[in-house]
Amino acid sequence: MSATPLAGRTALVTGASRGIGLATARSLGTNGARVALAARSADALRDHAQSIGHGALALPCDLLDGEQIATLIDRVLEAFGGAPDILVLNAGVFSLGRIGELSPVDFAQTLALNLGAPYILLHAFVPRMRARGDGHVVSIGSIADRAAYPENGAYAAAKFGARALHEVLRVELTGSGVRASLVSPGPVDTDLWDAIDPDHRPGFTPRAQMLQAEAVADAVHWIVTRPRDVNIDELRLTRA
Repeated sequence: MSATPLAGRTALVTGASRGIGLATARSLGTNGARVALAARSADALRDHAQSIGHGALALPCDLLDGEQIATLIDRVLEAFGGAPDILVLNAGVFSLGRIGELSPVDFAQTLALNLGAPYILLHAFVPRMRARGDGHVVSIGSIADRAAYPENGAYAAAKFGARALHEVLRVELTGSGVRASLVSPGPVDTDLWDAIDPDHRPGFTPRAQMLQAEAVADAVHWIVTRPRDVNIDELRLTRA
């Protein structure tokens, strides 16, 4: 296999300023892809894009803002000359709170970012992928996309919904040349946990026992480098 198996390919990674998104963008870029990094943190994105190289693009965007998403889509289409070859739907928010305690606003924002924004990007890019007969959508799920935990009313609703969206997309794309994969890891040690402090909360996995973001990124890389006639429908990761 080529030392840069993704040479000539393009990729858009959302939530790319940290954690799984950043690790994935780095992995894809290191292996030759031209990566567009999308997240709210403009300065961080510019630094990361520069360090990745290979023509990586920093595309600041608040995915809860419809106008900013529209601008993101336009900039990706212009930069890549069409839809990205690889679309990694990673951006999300993890809002904890028992039903009746978590505010309706937080519930709505969790669904909007974890489920609504991915649909907008799919709506923009999938028809273009289908028209050219090539592309790969990778959705980053979670153990919470099929398992219920206390305080996860918003997050589980969003992730269960995202898994259902992936399943429908996969069925609709069968035979089109466009692939759809779901990567669902267990807890991953990122700064998302800083405010939650799972080491001192009963029922939470200690950070030392979590997966690393690079393990998830490696799984994404493996998926998108399979032969074009092979689709990895779903890949679930846990800490060994």
